Amino acid sequence: MITPSNLTLSKDKKLLTVTFESIDYSLSSEFLRVYSPSAEVQGHGPGQETLQLNKSNVKIEKLNPMGNYAVAIHYDDGHSTGIYSWSYLHHLSISKDKLWQDYCKRVEKNNNKNSNFHEVSI
Repeated sequence: MITPSNLTLSKDKKLLTVTFESIDYSLSSEFLRVYSPSAEVQGHGPGQETLQLNKSNVKIEKLNPMGNYAVAIHYDDGHSTGIYSWSYLHHLSISKDKLWQDYCKRVEKNNNKNSNFHEVSI
């Protein structure tokens, strides 16, 4: 299991920097929120995912360590059930660009043109 050597939350609480193997990965609170590993977001099986919308202004309220294997992230929109294992955080870190593009495509495919999200060109 790969474990991070450091987690740093920005002062504005909108950016979590995770360090794996001496490499810093900056993950926005919006990105982490829309990819929460919680059942509320992921569902209980394939095809049961819930597309998260209007999370561009969400902030991280607090980080709670979960033993030596994960961190629970609490957001200011009330979401607090996502437990991010180190392996899941590593996956999000190394796959961020591809995952974000996929999220943007799903938002557009859902015809949610009025949804508030940050479109990122890569």
